[in-house]
Parts: sequence; structure tokens; C-alpha cells
Amino acid sequence: MSELTGTQTAAVVIMNLDRAQAVEVLKHLSDDEAEAIAAEIIRLRDLDLETTRDALTDFQRVVRGHLPPVRGGRDLATGLLEASLGAERAAGVLTKVASSMTSSSFEFLTAVEPAQVASILDGELPQTVALVIAHLPVDRAAAVLAEIADPARTDVAQAIATMGTATQDAVAVVATTLRARAGAMTTRDARDTLGGVQPLVDIINRSDATVEKALLASIEARDSALAEDIRSRMFTFADIVVLDDRDAQRVLRGIDVRVLALALKGSSGPVADVILRNMTERNREALQEEARLLGTVRVSQVEEARAAIVRTIRELEAAGDIRVQRVEEEYVV
Repeated sequence: MSELTGTQTAAVVIMNLDRAQAVEVLKHLSDDEAEAIAAEIIRLRDLDLETTRDALTDFQRVVRGHLPPVRGGRDLATGLLEASLGAERAAGVLTKVASSMTSSSFEFLTAVEPAQVASILDGELPQTVALVIAHLPVDRAAAVLAEIADPARTDVAQAIATMGTATQDAVAVVATTLRARAGAMTTRDARDTLGGVQPLVDIINRSDATVEKALLASIEARDSALAEDIRSRMFTFADIVVLDDRDAQRVLRGIDVRVLALALKGSSGPVADVILRNMTERNREALQEEARLLGTVRVSQVEEARAAIVRTIRELEAAGDIRVQRVEEEYVV
């Protein structure tokens, strides 16, 4: 290895201490310091003797070379943290470590154009492509997904939505293979990752309207329940603030005043402002009166009312009667 950083050196020292000593040292560290040390212990799984000696020149037992270098790894880091911080704090630190290491798995792809990333992924199984895209920042993931042609794009989207966990080793193998293709040979550790519908929704929400429409139509043809789940998460009642006034008026035109009054219970100021300013004075008065008469209501009633309004918005959008702007769009004069 090249010259170690201060944090790496500290990790090597702790790795080579007796367990009781290592635990005692970690007890005196802050969570941030313990997190940094734990991350390095996990990374230094195959530390060579020469590097160990260089890092531990103050420790006679290692300088003499009587002991082989101690190997790091997740198990060692977990054991030390649990013994020094307790299981609950250790779990929190390890979660933060895993989160900080996630982006490094496919960090090299952030400098590659989306079309090139799609080319690198060409020929891989949908599950493999989904694993990679799920690791990318959502804006970058949306751009890469847009470069993949159907039906492969739908395969990948469905894989993201239904993906479970991937082992650390599996992610590392994929990352290493793709680095080789991209011309970057440096290997790094990876972490478990979890797919699901929400990551796919985040990606779709940052895709342009053409990709979004085509993708949802394809998923609908394969799995209508999944498509409905995706649509239900793509727009919430609070998102009504993104509608322009004309579209907001079009939506409100078909909503019963009692439904509106229920939906506004506990809503934020901006949402209420959008609704009230797009109603006639007479309808505003009727809404305020209805709200006064409602009194205390069940949360489920409020949720049902908001869901009804969201369904109306989605139906109007699908029919082309309104437009929901989800990403920044460029205009020309």
C-alpha cells in the first residue's frame, strides 16, 4: 500500500492491540471518530506486513516481525464497536459507515456521460443494471435510465422496484467489473444496498415526461399493481403547490367542497394558499364554513380525501388536461 493516512494508521494500531485495549481506546472516541476508524478497519482487510510495520514503528512486537499482520474486516469492526459503544450505538455507527461507503462503490461512474454508462451496462442482466443505477444519485440514475431502450428499460425499472438486498461481495464484484470496462482499475469496498419502489419513483420523477409516460405504460402492461403503486407515490397532496393556477383551478372544479375541507385539515400553509387563491370568493366562503362545521375528524378521513384529490390530478394529467411539472424545464422565447 501507499503511505497511510492518519486515520488509517490509527486503524492499524487499534487492529493490532489486544481486544481489551482496543475496546478501551474506542470508548474514548466520539461517534464521528469511531465511524472513521471503523470504516478504515473494514477497508483494511488484507493489510500486508510491510505496511503494518510502517504504521506501528512505535510498537516493538510488530517491528520485530514476530507476529503476522492482523486482518481487518466488518466482523472485527463490529465486534470492537459493540464491545466499546454497546450494540445500539455500534449499529448506528456502522449504518453511517455503510452509508458513507455506498457512493464510493460506483463513484467512478459520476464522471462518465449517461450514454457511456448505459453502453458500459449493455448486455448485463436487468438485476445487475438495477443494482448499479440504484447506487447512483437520482439525477444521474434518471439520465442513465433514459439512455436505455425499451424493453430493457422496463426490465431494469421493474428490477429496481422489486430488488432486495445485495451482499457486500456481490456489489464489489459488479463495481470491479465495471471499473475494468470503464478503464479504472482501482478496487474499493461496497455495502449492502436495498431496492424498492421509492428509489424507482425518485428516478422517474427526475426523468422527462416522454420517458416517464413510456416507462409507466410498459410497467402497467406487465404489472398493473406495481404501476399503480408507483403512480401513487409520484404525486402527493402536498405536491399540489407545483401546479400552475390554471391547472389548479381545473382540478378544484371537480372536487366536492367537503372533500376539500377534509383534505385541508392539518395541511401546510402553501397548500392551503394554492387552493384558496384558485377558488371564487363564494366557494372560499363555502369551504371555510364547511371546515368550521367539520370539527374533529379521523386521520383516515383526511387521507381518503387527499387520495381522492390526487386521483383526480392523475386522471387529468393522463388525459392531457393539466401538466404536472416534476423537473426543471427549459423554455425559449
